[in-house]
Amino acid sequence: MSSYAVPCMWMRGGTSKGGYFLGHDLPNDIAARDAFLLRVMGSPDPRQIDGMGGADPLTSKVAVVRRSDRPGIDVDYLFLQVFVDQAIVTEAQNCGNILAGVGPFAIERGLVEATGGETRVAIFMENTGQVAIATVQTPGGVVTYQGDARIDGVPGTHAPIPIEFRDTAGSSCGALLPTGNAVDMVNGVPVTLIDNGMPCVVMKAADLGITGYEDREWLDSNTDLKARIEAIRLAVGDRMNLGDVRAKSVPKMMLVAPPRAGGAVCVRSFIPHRAHATIGVLGAVSVATACLVQGSPASEVAVIPPGKRKTLPVEHPTGEMSCVLEVDDAGAVVSSALLRTARKLMDGMVFG
Repeated sequence: MSSYAVPCMWMRGGTSKGGYFLGHDLPNDIAARDAFLLRVMGSPDPRQIDGMGGADPLTSKVAVVRRSDRPGIDVDYLFLQVFVDQAIVTEAQNCGNILAGVGPFAIERGLVEATGGETRVAIFMENTGQVAIATVQTPGGVVTYQGDARIDGVPGTHAPIPIEFRDTAGSSCGALLPTGNAVDMVNGVPVTLIDNGMPCVVMKAADLGITGYEDREWLDSNTDLKARIEAIRLAVGDRMNLGDVRAKSVPKMMLVAPPRAGGAVCVRSFIPHRAHATIGVLGAVSVATACLVQGSPASEVAVIPPGKRKTLPVEHPTGEMSCVLEVDDAGAVVSSALLRTARKLMDGMVFG
């Protein structure tokens, strides 16, 4: 296929960034769409030198946004992860970071009309069939990216974008705990298989012979550790109703340890083959939820506040991400919310 261009907005969403497209601007044929996006990002190539990707899974992401026909929903959002060094485009997961830019993008593109000082955008997440509500700052009816909100992993301050998640339990695996167990033994390691918006395998770092406080570079260079983690990941695909996960970006692998900076838990996340510089939004929600599962590995190291509305700061290599979870009388999580920010970086035509 010869090179051609389509409209695209490049945005940072949370601690990720990527291309935001209107659905009708991309090819309808999935194979053609994926081939185009691989060319846009410059994949497969570890440097992505011939494309827009930033040589990291966190900067090789795509949002496809459409006006929604669903009652009470403003836009439909499909997240696509474009692999860096493989010719793979997958929709096997959500991305709560890229989600942060969907509301501003929808308003900027005229899919949603601003409603005053702030605008609530109801977003249907096509990957998992769940709904999120993003509140976007729109003074004078115009999206602003300037503000005083700060999130770890992003320099400076920006306009706050609170995101409320609804009915995320079992989004990909069919149940919060797809095996029905708080703990499963996999290759001799106690793990919790959980999905509260992101399929995750949560285990204690100590059970893998590390502290859980190592930096990203050390983790990425430890080939023996990564091979052991991958063996566990491949072993749980069927148990999590995800099938063969060899070529999939889920489940994410979460190594937890006691908090060191006043949070609820400390985590090192693999996404799934590289260590995460921070932690994904929905991954943080799933880890925080795992901390509330009685008898789970995470519950053994976590510091849990009292009350039905709990703020659980999840510590990661560059700071923390606070999850606000509400539980019912039985202790089950009924809602979750986080604070994100976003920024428009470029608006124009991208060539593939």
